[in-house]
Amino acid sequence: MALNSTVTHLLNNGRQIPVVGFGVYELPAGRKTTDLVKRALQAGYRHIDTAAMYGNEAETGQGILESGIPRESIFVTTKLDDPDHGYQPTLDAFHISLKKLGLSYVDLFLIHSPHGGTKLRLESWKAMEELYHQGLIKSIGVSNYGVHHLQELMDFCTVKPAVNQIELHPWFSQPEIVELCHRHDIVIEAYSALARAEKASDPVLQAIAKKYGKSWAQILIRWSLQHGYVPLAKTATPDRIPQNLDVFDFTIVDEDMRVLDGLNENLPL
Repeated sequence: MALNSTVTHLLNNGRQIPVVGFGVYELPAGRKTTDLVKRALQAGYRHIDTAAMYGNEAETGQGILESGIPRESIFVTTKLDDPDHGYQPTLDAFHISLKKLGLSYVDLFLIHSPHGGTKLRLESWKAMEELYHQGLIKSIGVSNYGVHHLQELMDFCTVKPAVNQIELHPWFSQPEIVELCHRHDIVIEAYSALARAEKASDPVLQAIAKKYGKSWAQILIRWSLQHGYVPLAKTATPDRIPQNLDVFDFTIVDEDMRVLDGLNENLPL
């Protein structure tokens, strides 16, 4: 089953988010990123995740343009960088990102991290709510938010965050923030879903991959999907782009899911 815009989660504002995203973190500014984004979209991805901090929004936007895929079929995320927290800085930074991407709107705009303190991050959220009501952002959310950050926002917001994007994989499962997001109907996006390839040779992971005839990366993506997360699968290797989408023709049985869940070390990579 190829990934397309019909394979989605429902967000809490009624919009749809494709269940696997292609992330461009640490991909270089320049033609390579444009080509990788273009290739990902042509391979079936419909969800592209970038950020101002990554320095490659323009290249990402060019890849979207060159893909030939209709804009309305692509879910595009970018993020507010830490130095731009605050009401007016957020508005200004968003419009800069939108111009770099070459788009008329983004599907999801995230506060990249809670750094900067309560006052500034709540001012940023107020600005994002205004952009949301203007239709320039279709959904708003956060990234790297822990329990107290999210509780603070829920007490303040008039538009509930649709997404919390956090590091999430079997070795860092973050149960407390996961539970809180579920309670508030906030979709969890899993970045570093492939554990930065640092666990590729883990014997437990390798054994499960062999059992299913899949790669270690496909097992980790499938683990995220079966937990209801939206994994971001980043790769700079073109041949792995379609492989990372080949995860819809098998199911990890409950026993093996419990084994993978048991790998948790409560440590980010």
